[in-house]
Amino acid sequence: MFGGLKMEKLFRTKDKLSDVIANDYRLLQIVSRFGISLGFGEKTIEEVCIDNNIDCNTFLAVINYVKAGAQHEPQNVQGISVETLVKFLRETHSYYLEYLLPNIRRKLLSSIDCSVKNEVAFLFLKFYDDYTQEVRTHMDFESSTVFSFVDQLLKGEMPSPESVHLMSKHHDKMEERLGELKNLFLQYYPQKENNNELMDVLLSVYRCEEDLTIHCLIEDNIFVPAVRKLEHANKIHRPKRVKEEFELTQQIDSELSLREKEIVTCVAKGMANKEIADKLCLSINTVTTHRRNIARKLRIHSSAGITIYAIVNKLVTLDEVNM
Repeated sequence: MFGGLKMEKLFRTKDKLSDVIANDYRLLQIVSRFGISLGFGEKTIEEVCIDNNIDCNTFLAVINYVKAGAQHEPQNVQGISVETLVKFLRETHSYYLEYLLPNIRRKLLSSIDCSVKNEVAFLFLKFYDDYTQEVRTHMDFESSTVFSFVDQLLKGEMPSPESVHLMSKHHDKMEERLGELKNLFLQYYPQKENNNELMDVLLSVYRCEEDLTIHCLIEDNIFVPAVRKLEHANKIHRPKRVKEEFELTQQIDSELSLREKEIVTCVAKGMANKEIADKLCLSINTVTTHRRNIARKLRIHSSAGITIYAIVNKLVTLDEVNM
């Protein structure tokens, strides 16, 4: 089950992406914000995700949530890539701030009478500009504060203070303001000319309102739960890492441990700290602490010196060394 729908009703990895868009035109924008360009032909969702280096589970979670009607309830985020979601949300912000909202403003200027005599038109334009600034302020906050907080979590850190709970604070307000602008036009703007242009503006506002609602729901019900899950995982593992690193710094035995010998072998093979961490399933801080202990025990501080030690002590062969 996902979002209350039966599994057979959901899009699957083997579905053609062109069929997905044909099923629901709104997903065209979602696809674009994942960085997928047109021209994917008959490729499946899985094939397109692989081609574009996108986490397929995350892509499916978002498009299925939109298809399901973007309900107001947290989703199952098992297997979701927070890193992929952040990229998606950043691209969505760029779409609103750099294209959609400025484009609606250009249409608005073209469709209403902005002469000095028409004070109502200026009030409508000011109302729209104020709304746009509210959206920009909120999205700038998300980009600079919330996404920065999440970036630290992705590095295995526990930043403080926690800020993701502030993310949805202004969502309802943004939606209300856009709905208010739409209703003001419908009820009070004395349009006499350029009727087709004004209708086009209103249609754009309606579409923007629908799209923004979906965007906010994705943030509230997929992104935030996924971040909470990541935050919880960091809280569980952090004490263990801190304890491990403390114990490592207390080692005074001059003989290398099995783990330290593994790290010496990796260094001799030319691996960087991050590569060693990934290979041995350690944090980079733990690898760094091990290397300090190795340097102290062996009184060797250079990679070249450690390589010589590894060869002499038969931890590696000459063929394995990165010369």
